Amino acid sequence: MTRKERWQTLLDLLVERGALEVEAAAGTLGVSAATVRRDLDLLAEQQLLVRTRGGAVPHGVSYELPLRYRTSRRAAEKGRISEAVAALVTPGEVVGLTGGTTTTEVARALAGRPDLTQGSPALTVVTNALNIAGELVIRPQFKIVLTGGVARPQSYELTGPLAEQVLGQLTVDTAVLGVDGFDPRDGAATRHEDEASVNRLLCERARRVVVAADSGKLGVRAFARICAPEAVDVLVTDTGLPPEAARRFEESGVEVLRV
Repeated sequence: MTRKERWQTLLDLLVERGALEVEAAAGTLGVSAATVRRDLDLLAEQQLLVRTRGGAVPHGVSYELPLRYRTSRRAAEKGRISEAVAALVTPGEVVGLTGGTTTTEVARALAGRPDLTQGSPALTVVTNALNIAGELVIRPQFKIVLTGGVARPQSYELTGPLAEQVLGQLTVDTAVLGVDGFDPRDGAATRHEDEASVNRLLCERARRVVVAADSGKLGVRAFARICAPEAVDVLVTDTGLPPEAARRFEESGVEVLRV
């Protein structure tokens, strides 16, 4: 196990358990207690946790892993989902992308499509995610529109009145949402109300709304609602979603693609 993999596992365990003890973490990872102590010290230096006597606790009252430490979760599923979402996009469209690990993979899948290597533009991408804009801006065939706003370091998303002001002036063909939860009764949601507000406006400005989410986020409720299930046209997820659960989304008017 590499150091990056150990760090990812330690942070995941911290989220699940609410606290870590060095000896227990060492047993889970199959490494020495000294290695875990060093890893926790380094993570504490990055303000990702707080060291305690014999372990660690989350940093601050509200705890969320930064985007860079969430990219390896369900990587295979996200790869399939992103390719399927990218295939729904027609050359010349205006595509809106929210922040998140899955939508970042969608952006990469769009960049890799051979039929989108040329055009004036081949795609127009509207996003409030700094990392997505940074990856796509080097593609001269893509027109990149980045909203203004205040940056959240955990997700690289721009939020607030400036972002909403820009989105309010635009129209989008396809909006691709990354979510923290999508329930067939409660709809799509995220943990943070400021992100939800921007994402909600993006949905309202779009002709078609696509939720890109792995099955672990489905049937799950999150704090801040983005939109009702009826506002979502297509859900692209993995085959971990049981057929019965898929039917509940379809009964809400959502087309479900399991890949």
